[in-house]
Amino acid sequence: MPNRKAKVLVVDDEPLIRTTMSLVLGEMGYHVRSAEDGFCALREIHQEMPDILLSDLDMPGMSGFELLSVVGRRFPAVHKIAMSGAYFGSEVPCGASADAFYQKGSGMDSLLHILGALPQIKRHAPQPSSSAEPVWIQRNGHGSAPETCVTISCPVCLRSFPQAIDDSDGLMRETECIHCSSPIQYEIVQPSDRMTA
Repeated sequence: MPNRKAKVLVVDDEPLIRTTMSLVLGEMGYHVRSAEDGFCALREIHQEMPDILLSDLDMPGMSGFELLSVVGRRFPAVHKIAMSGAYFGSEVPCGASADAFYQKGSGMDSLLHILGALPQIKRHAPQPSSSAEPVWIQRNGHGSAPETCVTISCPVCLRSFPQAIDDSDGLMRETECIHCSSPIQYEIVQPSDRMTA
């Protein structure tokens, strides 16, 4: 029997699918939120951790394959269901890091069966902290521009991007991820600073 109190996050770039699934699952007693793409889903997860992530695989920006992988690494407590109309059957498509697969168009009964079959044991993992810790970065030379730059890996979406900096060390800095727009605090350290910390 499905856990009717479960919090579900539906992620799909098609508004009609998001709305329909949200309404039906809401009527079945689930607490449902939705997001239009992977980046929006990560922001939703940081606001409130869902029990179940139901994600389309083919989305622009951050695909469902990438979203499921990031969520699996960052939030292992979340049950993940991949969904798509491009794959058939009940097997999770190769490359999708998911607990189950829902074939779009196979009916809501099929989805409810999948939700009911998810393990009812609550997974335990740390909740995301509300206050972001700074990222420690070593200088890595110059980019294509003449100024010094560093490569920053976003702690939210796990994507990397170059960031031009001035020559001062040890100052706490702020930027925004160019992929998911998450705020990032970072500090430049020399390799010897990192070794003695």
